[in-house]
Amino acid sequence: MLYRFKLLILTAAAAALGFCGWMFWFALSPIELAAPTVDFSIRPGSTLRSATRQIVDAGVLVPDWKFIMLARANGAGSRIKAGSYEVIEGVTPFLLLRKIMRGDYAQAEILFVEGWQFRQMREAMKTHADLKHDSGALSDSEIMTKLGAPDKAPEGMFFPDTYVFAKGSSDLAVLARAYRAMQEQLRSAWEQRSPDLPITDPYEALILASIVEKETGNEGDRTAIAGVFSNRLRRGMKLQTDPSVIYGLGERFDGNLRKRDLAGDTPFNTYTRLGLPPHPIAMPGRASIAAVMHPAETDALYFVSRGNGTSEFSSTLAEHNRAVAKYQMPGARRKNP
Repeated sequence: MLYRFKLLILTAAAAALGFCGWMFWFALSPIELAAPTVDFSIRPGSTLRSATRQIVDAGVLVPDWKFIMLARANGAGSRIKAGSYEVIEGVTPFLLLRKIMRGDYAQAEILFVEGWQFRQMREAMKTHADLKHDSGALSDSEIMTKLGAPDKAPEGMFFPDTYVFAKGSSDLAVLARAYRAMQEQLRSAWEQRSPDLPITDPYEALILASIVEKETGNEGDRTAIAGVFSNRLRRGMKLQTDPSVIYGLGERFDGNLRKRDLAGDTPFNTYTRLGLPPHPIAMPGRASIAAVMHPAETDALYFVSRGNGTSEFSSTLAEHNRAVAKYQMPGARRKNP
């Protein structure tokens, strides 16, 4: 009787040892994939069994019953995280299990470019295959309400940068990050601003920075252009900046800014109205924000493009007119007369 009992114990131990060895071998053996890279998603609320089926159906050809057994042996039955994932050749059941337990999601990215308008941001999100398009049916004002800023126009309120996100994330979540990033950039820059600026709050700084952003792409000219605009605001002169006029024209702008456009009044026509436009005209980058917070100390009141990406600055209208004659093609209209 004792012999039979010992034999039973040894048999059970051998079986357990064999099972552990088999499980170890299975856990560390590469999984066959339907392609070199396979993307799969686990839906919210999925059980271990349904999650495994979704993984297999996507092309991760792991035996489902073996994977379920491995998961339960590791206490993962209720710890599977919903989301989008990516696996490559060489992945093992153990690595796959660890990925979906940790929520090691597949990532994608989207770039919001300095100088873009909000409509361009929306188009970039709309065409991004890895975003969940929750904002698609919303108006601009509805989007801002969801972001907690119902009283603000969306233009310029998002920081231009590359945003990395888990595939399948809501576009509203990405927008919220870009919105918070711009608020932080403004807060930090405003706290360190130069004294005696002709603007009264961070939002006015954002508006002016958006104009500087659209006026030049030259790093060396940004602070000088901000200095010109600061001087004009202090003296009660009109800003007379083309980008704001163009923004006010909207779809009517055909690429050619005419004299009648400068005379046609809109809230954004800085040739007909004093002060800043009612809201930003684009997304300014960090350099344009910094330029507005620390404009160059200059007596210049005018600038004109030299045609090579840089600008010529003048203190008087006579100097400016000479610069226009020198650098602008015949018939071309001067900037900031």
